[in-house]
Formats: sequence, C-alpha cells, structure tokens
Amino acid sequence: MSAAAVGARVDEIQKLLVTLQTGSAPPPAPTASTSSFATELSAASVPDPMAMAVTGGGETAYDALIQASAARHGVDPALLKALIRAESNFDPNAGSPAGAQGLTQLMPATAASLGVTDVHDPAQAIEGGAQYLRRQLDAFAGDETKALAAYNAGPGAVTRYGGVPPYAETQQYVQKVLGYAAGYRTATTTPSII
Repeated sequence: MSAAAVGARVDEIQKLLVTLQTGSAPPPAPTASTSSFATELSAASVPDPMAMAVTGGGETAYDALIQASAARHGVDPALLKALIRAESNFDPNAGSPAGAQGLTQLMPATAASLGVTDVHDPAQAIEGGAQYLRRQLDAFAGDETKALAAYNAGPGAVTRYGGVPPYAETQQYVQKVLGYAAGYRTATTTPSII
C-alpha cells in the first residue's frame, strides 16, 4: 500500500470516528482497495483507546496484553493490571505533570531504557511497565510493597528509607495498587458450588 493510500485511509478512519462520535452520518462503505485493511482493523484485539473503561466484571480490552507481558516477565497479572489502573485508569493517553505517560506512566528516560519507543502504544507501554515492575521486584527481593513504592517514588527513595518512603502520595499509591490487585485476584477465583 502506498503512502498516499495509507494517508487516504487514515483520513477515512478519522471521518468514521467523528461520525460515530457525533452520529451525524452513516459510515462510508469500504472500497475494494481498503476492504482487506478494514477487515484487519475490525478484527484487531485492541479497540478504540478512547473507550478503555473497565467493564462490569473488571475486564479491560488490555487483559490479553497484560496476561502476556506478565507471563513473559514473571509478574502477577493482577498486580500489573492494578498498577495500570492506578497509574492511568486504562487510558493510553494519560500523562502526568512530571512527564510520565501512557498506560504504565513511564518517564521518558525509563521508557527509553526499556526499549519503549511509543509510550502511547498499549502493547509497548504494558510490556515496558511489566519489565520495570519485574526490575523492582528483583531489586527488593520480591517484596511487592517495596517494588510498588520504587515504581512510584524511585528505587533510590525506597533504599534510602528502607521501605516505603514517607511520601503521602507513594503510601496511598502502594495501598491503592495492592487493594486493586487483591480485588482482581478475588474476581478471578471460581466460587465453589455447594
């Protein structure tokens, strides 16, 4: 597909998104040259990032990516999912005043060190977040509390204070993530039938 064809298709998709959001006109039918692209696009596993709210059962459109990255890096998927919820509430376009961005709120230097080239790409952000969480778990002997504190405040602060630093934001963050993780773990357990 030529660059001009890609540009034209991007314009079509943008118009389609505006149409879907405003409801002002029916979406145009795909042309023969774009039907393959349209089929692939509709079959994509990650839906529109603007619709990333958690569904009723605590499921998100990112669960498959979270499971895969957690497995690759040997981290608890419930903990990784909880971290993402606390960091960005599953918004791939989230950003902080300090400069952290994406689902896992990676700082630019941290993202670069993890090989993340686009923090707004959910797959890259989740992979980078899982890898960084693994580093913190390794650095603090598997202690989830210290690893989360390091993820939030930096490993130097955790080392300096010998645990969760006395920063209200970090203390609240650690409790929030651990609470979310406990909820996700409970939600995935199957109740016994009596």
